[in-house]
Amino acid sequence: MGIEVHQGLIFGFDQHFKLMAIERIQSEHAPTPIGPYSQAILANGTLYCSGQIAIDPASGELVLSDIETETHLVMNNLKAVLAAAQMDFSNVVKCSIFLSDMNNFARVNAVYASYFNGPTPPARETVQVSVLPKNVNVEISAIAVVN
Repeated sequence: MGIEVHQGLIFGFDQHFKLMAIERIQSEHAPTPIGPYSQAILANGTLYCSGQIAIDPASGELVLSDIETETHLVMNNLKAVLAAAQMDFSNVVKCSIFLSDMNNFARVNAVYASYFNGPTPPARETVQVSVLPKNVNVEISAIAVVN
């Protein structure tokens, strides 16, 4: 794939020489990435949101008081990233939820469900992992598309 940069946008050319615009999405209302990655990338009308954890974007501090509060903060961080791309949860077509303990599934699921009020919730998987960044209890990533 060939790459060119023009006015802050990255343009990639695939093996068939099809032009693909790639834009880095960044919200000041979501935590600054803690590694070499972007909060989200918009490519050909699809937004790929990196996993969010319960970092308060204002203070940079983890909020781990309880799983419901942690999940609400994760979802609000995702909401901020979606908003930076002029999207909201109605644009989300796929989520991935990573839990440190599957016993928290019902509580995380209840909070998560409150953000998707439409008739067609996104596709999703939820998996338990041995450890998450900064030892949080939940991480959620999303894929959204332009309507």
